Amino acid sequence: MVVSNVRFNLVQPGLATEELAERYRAAVEMAAAADGSGVDTITLEEHHGADDGWLPSPLALAGLMLGRTRRIGVTVCALITPLYDPLRLAEDLAVLDLAGGGRLMAVAGIGYRPQEYAAHGRDWHARGKLQDESLETLLAAWSGEPFEHRERTVRVTPPPATRPHPLLLVGGASKAAARRAARLGLPFFPSAHLPELEEYYHAMRAEYGTEGWCLLPPATTALLHITEDPDRAWAEYGKHLLHEAAVYAGWQTPETRSAVKSAAATAEELRAEGVYRMLTPDECVAFAEEQGPGAALVLHPLCGGMPVDEGWRSLHLFTERVLPRLKD
Repeated sequence: MVVSNVRFNLVQPGLATEELAERYRAAVEMAAAADGSGVDTITLEEHHGADDGWLPSPLALAGLMLGRTRRIGVTVCALITPLYDPLRLAEDLAVLDLAGGGRLMAVAGIGYRPQEYAAHGRDWHARGKLQDESLETLLAAWSGEPFEHRERTVRVTPPPATRPHPLLLVGGASKAAARRAARLGLPFFPSAHLPELEEYYHAMRAEYGTEGWCLLPPATTALLHITEDPDRAWAEYGKHLLHEAAVYAGWQTPETRSAVKSAAATAEELRAEGVYRMLTPDECVAFAEEQGPGAALVLHPLCGGMPVDEGWRSLHLFTERVLPRLKD
């Protein structure tokens, strides 16, 4: 079975308002097109204060996309939960769960950029404690019953539609994240293919006596752009892929473990790495078949400020000339 995913982070170098507005509107329409074409999921990201406008408000965009679709799942990966007021976050996720029919999945991440914490008035050194409070508050709030929060009794309404609570995973690449997920009985989503961390998570579940499961990324994760002519596309649009790769790499430390990590300094180097791939429809089908059962295809149609019309071409090739062949 192939899992198909369309990814958006709405990067727009230069932050031109008209181009940003066009990009956001296109993303919502692309979500609707993906929904009607049988794509499995949409993935949104979260970052703050980026010079290129990297999506800071994934829940607002998720709401727009859920409203324009009927069956496709929408995942926020990752939601930087310590930056939110936990009661407001519980309310927002409950409303999205109700309006979206349970199609929203949130991966709770702790973040890795101290400047994002500083901008939101959060203590970077207390991020573990903040994450614990956030997750514990969400689970208590979604019960619909009164509970103690910061020395007062509160109650969050309405309760979400999904019981016992909306789909919430704990993301991360540390043993602390795996322990946190195991202790709370939440699923765990490592940030990269880390089977040793999956094993540790299950060991901790056994110790805590909790239920749960692990969504382990595949050994090979590639961000895809579908084109009839990869050579021409790399020459013309490779700069957009390189922009995103360079920005993302600049945020990470040498110890960061990520499913998508590049050291490329040029578009040619980026192409050789294979993290970002421009493929023909035939090459994309072959790539899926090489991965075997459980293959994951991640289309990134608006990557790094990719022109909207080129993003549409990529999406149409993917839904019309790749997915039907894989389903057959």
